[in-house]
Amino acid sequence: MKAKTLVTMAVLMLVGAASSRAQIPLDADPGRAQRTRADLERLLETYEEVLQSPAYSGSVKERASQDADRIRWRLENGDFRLGDRIVLYVQGEPELPDTVSVQAGPLINLPLFGDISLAGVLRSEIEAHLTTELARFIRDPVVRAQGLMRMSIQGFVGAPGFYVVPADMLLSEALMLAGGPGGEARLDDLRVERGPEVLLEGDELQDALREGYTLDQLNLQAGDQIFVPGGEGTSFFTVFGTVAGLLGTLGWIFWRR
Repeated sequence: MKAKTLVTMAVLMLVGAASSRAQIPLDADPGRAQRTRADLERLLETYEEVLQSPAYSGSVKERASQDADRIRWRLENGDFRLGDRIVLYVQGEPELPDTVSVQAGPLINLPLFGDISLAGVLRSEIEAHLTTELARFIRDPVVRAQGLMRMSIQGFVGAPGFYVVPADMLLSEALMLAGGPGGEARLDDLRVERGPEVLLEGDELQDALREGYTLDQLNLQAGDQIFVPGGEGTSFFTVFGTVAGLLGTLGWIFWRR
């Protein structure tokens, strides 16, 4: 079994079954780890239909309204924020760094080519965007680019801290990269925060773990925090959490090679 599969299973084994309730589906495409502009526009239409329908409760509509606002903001402003990074390869340009940091603007600065704006650019668009921009200087450029996002993973994990991770990383893999859930971790209370606001929690987040959603599919952005609450645990979960953490770190490294 591949290391990546083992890592994901380690987290999922710790996730309790979610209680059934009416909710809006996250609408991920299993074959696409990053949402395109068309994906986001379709999802926005779904939320708007929910808001117009009498079939949904007030609480569901409130959540749909919040999610719709976030998607509109993402479509208008793009995904890249100060402190994010872009892994970059441009054929025939050995002087370019293989990783560049996103600066305020947002923009990146490339030797020989200067500033390139990333305003309004989604992570799924970065390769095409840089290809277009560099075509002003290079004939038929061959560009490979991937966005990395800055995240905080805190609470009862093996190595809480700040991480720069690929946007197409699974939520479960992000947890394992931070050392895996600790012995007293309560994954049923896991939540994703943006400042004082809770973005995801409860059944919706449990579904995202089980179904294999990526950070991009969950509409996360730089500075968001994954928080794992803790509580009383057992010796089995203490041992399992430690082993899972080691598997996660090693598995992610080998999978990315």
